[in-house]
Amino acid sequence: MRNRKHEAQYHIMLMPGMILLLIFSFVPMFGFVIAFQKFSPAMGIFRSPWVGLSNFRYMLQLPDTYKIIRNTVTIAVSKIALGITAPLLFALALNEVRSVKIKRVSQTIVYLPHFLSWVILGGIVLDIFSLGGIVNQVITWFGGDRVMFMASNRWFRPIVLLSHVWKEFGFGAIIYLAAITNVNPQLYEAAVIDGAGRFQSLWKITLPCILPTVILMATLALGNILNAGFDQIFNLYNPLVYETGDIIDTYLYRVAFENAQYGLSTAVGLTKSAVGMVMIVTSYWLAGKFANYRIF
Repeated sequence: MRNRKHEAQYHIMLMPGMILLLIFSFVPMFGFVIAFQKFSPAMGIFRSPWVGLSNFRYMLQLPDTYKIIRNTVTIAVSKIALGITAPLLFALALNEVRSVKIKRVSQTIVYLPHFLSWVILGGIVLDIFSLGGIVNQVITWFGGDRVMFMASNRWFRPIVLLSHVWKEFGFGAIIYLAAITNVNPQLYEAAVIDGAGRFQSLWKITLPCILPTVILMATLALGNILNAGFDQIFNLYNPLVYETGDIIDTYLYRVAFENAQYGLSTAVGLTKSAVGMVMIVTSYWLAGKFANYRIF
């Protein structure tokens, strides 16, 4: 009875969060039936005509469907790759810095963008790469012509990836820094006695010891294979870069709120959610197999 009373306190503490999860995550899932209807806001979910799989067939027949999927997967996979390598390299470099003051200042500077919204950072990026921005000013100083970066399909994706790394790599390095601190110091002492330099210690000790953490982060990231970042893309893109920048989430937004095709947008969103669920289950299985990661 004493243990039950103790556990009841934790359940009561979790209750507000569970209620919010139920209201905003589980109850809205009933709206997936719109994907099988010709939905009309005036008629509502219960009176809108049922069309079966017509919305899904129409989705596959659209000429933009495969382009949008290609853009989404390309941007998402690139973000996953950079989201692993950039924080890892930064953590390894920062670990080699001996000055505590420099470490703290560096961490504060690179962590800050993570806590800013893409509304703010998007405006900064647009100003930097605008025709009158600092990048074009530097180009003109060296005799070059101004470039419309944000209206170019050639430059849009690299800018998206670069700005994503700028925002997230500092915060992502926290996990790798924590993993590095768990490396047994006696291994480094033994390496020094054997005559190993700092690079050899890094390559032979640090990297192998944190490799399970790297594998874990890589496998868990597979669940985001169709999440290319709506907030970022929406604040940076424009109709001129739809060819390389339009992703599933931004397409859903336009179809639903600009074209009022609610059934089609729900069908696309439901398909994305189903694929994402499969990827999450797969990534969890891989994390358990290769990194011994278990939640249950």
